[in-house]
Amino acid sequence: MSRIRTEWAVSTEFVPYPEAVAFMEARAAAIAAGEADELVWMLEHAPLYTAGTSAKIEDLKDPERFPVFDAGRGGEYTYHGPGQRVGYVMLDLTKRGRDARKFVQGLEDWIIGALAEFGIEGGRRCGRVGVWVDRPDKGDGYEDKIAAIGVRLRRWVSFHGIAFNVAPDLTHFDGITPCGIADPRYGVTSLADLGMEKSLAETDQAFLRSFEKVFGPVEPTEPPEF
Repeated sequence: MSRIRTEWAVSTEFVPYPEAVAFMEARAAAIAAGEADELVWMLEHAPLYTAGTSAKIEDLKDPERFPVFDAGRGGEYTYHGPGQRVGYVMLDLTKRGRDARKFVQGLEDWIIGALAEFGIEGGRRCGRVGVWVDRPDKGDGYEDKIAAIGVRLRRWVSFHGIAFNVAPDLTHFDGITPCGIADPRYGVTSLADLGMEKSLAETDQAFLRSFEKVFGPVEPTEPPEF
């Protein structure tokens, strides 16, 4: 079997959310039709909230704070904004086993591997999608989410993906109940909040290396333009 060709693109300017979603949908359709290669697209958005298919309106605590978009992905409300690396992952699961659960576990492993490069131990939690870090400094049993995961599959091609907190303004999460989790023991953190000052470019390199370990090699390509 020939190697799956996966492209890797990084946008250096803010990408408008509606345009990003439209691009992903078109690219996923082209991948399913055998007309395009897989793509991992790393980017930033200006501040906004997105609602997944399980979002509850009561979890949108400040609807006037930032624009709110219906994402169409799985999950609940999440925030995107400056200092957060969003990774949109368009992979052909027909070529990768058609196992949605394994795919999500692979995304978690990807994030956990990148965190390990910075000496941070991240982990998955039963019943709480995403990647978490223990916060004993806050109290016994406290944990914070450093990365959210929300994906959609269409004809066994994935789109949407992950949101990893490098150095965002964490107060921007106050306008929602992130991922519907209101328990005060479970908050939100970032590399900067954990005392790790890293640029988006440095973070991208860690994510590239970890992705290749989990999903296979990538080839750099130019990002979409809008």
